[in-house]
Amino acid sequence: MFVKFNNWWRQFRLSLRTKMILAILAIAVVLLMSSVISVLEYRHMSNYVSGMIADDINDLHVTQRLVNAVDQYNLQLLAVIGDDNISALPDFDKEGFLAHCDSLRASVAGTTAPLADSVLYAYSAYMLASTELEEVLESDFINTRDWYFNRLQPLFGRMREYLDRLSETIHTDLRQHSENFDRGFYRSIIPSAVALAVGIILLFLLLAFVLANYVDPIYKMLDYLREYLGYRRRYTYTFDGNDQLADLNQAVTDLTEENRSLRKRMSEMKEKAE
Repeated sequence: MFVKFNNWWRQFRLSLRTKMILAILAIAVVLLMSSVISVLEYRHMSNYVSGMIADDINDLHVTQRLVNAVDQYNLQLLAVIGDDNISALPDFDKEGFLAHCDSLRASVAGTTAPLADSVLYAYSAYMLASTELEEVLESDFINTRDWYFNRLQPLFGRMREYLDRLSETIHTDLRQHSENFDRGFYRSIIPSAVALAVGIILLFLLLAFVLANYVDPIYKMLDYLREYLGYRRRYTYTFDGNDQLADLNQAVTDLTEENRSLRKRMSEMKEKAE
């Protein structure tokens, strides 16, 4: 079986130049493919993780705007409680707050989504209690400070706690996504590292191939030629091959044989002349 395959393979005569070009192209193709895979993998990973990081940053900004809004409104309520001359009750941008909550609920996922719902529920309870402010201020039987600190402030504290937990959870997601980005970067360069190792191995194999099939035969040819020229020994070097180097070796063999025949005829003619 091996002999048949070897004979079939020998029918495909490749030149020395073609063999060298094919060997170099094989290494180039391996390196090129690995580079393309690394670039595609990095782009895919970068686009995916970068989008998640951008969403986390936007969610943090939205959460901070919610925190600022409720803090400012709560301080305005406290100022009203301590002011005997009230010109107007504080106003809160409910539509803007709800819009930010809806955007958070649509953006976040996993363990963050329930926290966004909790913020909304706590906000509803807080705003419902804050609507009692006007009635409390007009009443002569309700202590406004007790109402604020015992009724309203606990609801505000609960809403503020949910907002802080929501912000911490988004920070945790952001940190995890950043770590995933770092791991993805190293994972994307693995194909390049593997290709580099394979390329080095192929270069050593190419070097071994060139040394065994071309450099060593050339040195052997030179040794046999020196023996022929110096000691008139027959040039009998042969090796397996079907490329230009084998043709060159056959041409050298033919030339040396012709030279031996010519020398022999000249020697015979000289003997007859004497």
